[in-house]
Amino acid sequence: MFWVILLYALFASLFGLTKVALNYSEPFFLIGSRFAFAGLLLLAHQFIWNRKAFSNFKVEHLKPLCLLGFLSIYLTNVAEVWGIQNMVSAKACLIYSLSPFIAALIAYFVLNEVLTKKKWLGLIIGFFGLIPIFMSQSPVEKLAGSLTFLSFAEIAVLIATVSSVYGWILLKKLINEFRYTPLMANGFAMTLGGSLALLHSYFSGESWNPIPVNDFLPFVHYALWMCLISNIICYNLYGYLLKRYTATFMSFAGLVTPLFASLFSWAFLNETITWHYFASLVIFSIGLTIFYQAELKREKMLAEARHSSPSPLEV
Repeated sequence: MFWVILLYALFASLFGLTKVALNYSEPFFLIGSRFAFAGLLLLAHQFIWNRKAFSNFKVEHLKPLCLLGFLSIYLTNVAEVWGIQNMVSAKACLIYSLSPFIAALIAYFVLNEVLTKKKWLGLIIGFFGLIPIFMSQSPVEKLAGSLTFLSFAEIAVLIATVSSVYGWILLKKLINEFRYTPLMANGFAMTLGGSLALLHSYFSGESWNPIPVNDFLPFVHYALWMCLISNIICYNLYGYLLKRYTATFMSFAGLVTPLFASLFSWAFLNETITWHYFASLVIFSIGLTIFYQAELKREKMLAEARHSSPSPLEV
């Protein structure tokens, strides 16, 4: 359990680190450079210490690997970094906590999984729980523009959340079904996604003169910390923990992330955390708890069914 809590505390720290690093670099270059660098490091590690991991690669795996790189790395982080620029980091983190609900909806609409009435109740309460925080928009958010009652910054982080969730589903499939190591799958995805972000940086007009960085040493300092925490530790620790815990438990445990994010945001960035944030967090937590109770009941029933089924030797 310690490693799960540590994982989400580290994830929470990334929202603040990203905001600080954006003072020294253009956003898309920041994303592209650190992910491409981290991906090449992971692939080099596999090549030196576990070269047989490359033998798992097959042409039919190229599609899920490329989707993982595009969704989980490129789209997730490009949308996220733009959104974080224009909102309080703790708010962005809370929106990210929609992940288990979005995962359930993807399973319902794409994988045809059944959602019980209790799960639907949890989903509805959870989504309504975010209304207070959507009602509170900072001056920076308002300047970025809005679409109906959602700001463009909020929409960007929502897009990042959805693509991130689908990316974790692809990662779990690559690890469990195709037998890729977390380092191998993440290494390929980060290299591809980071390269796409660098291309995005160049063609979107960021100042490549010679690179889009206005203060090199602080940029390197924060980029290396982000690379170490996110790309090296968190992504691979998450892959490791998926082997020990269910995806549902991992999603539910992620509820501690907004708590850490609000603490870091207040302590290190001097950001103001309004009552809207805490109201949303309480209501959202109630919805997630109801949803998780239903999932626990389902997993218990499945475990009992497997236990009661006769083995081939008993038939």
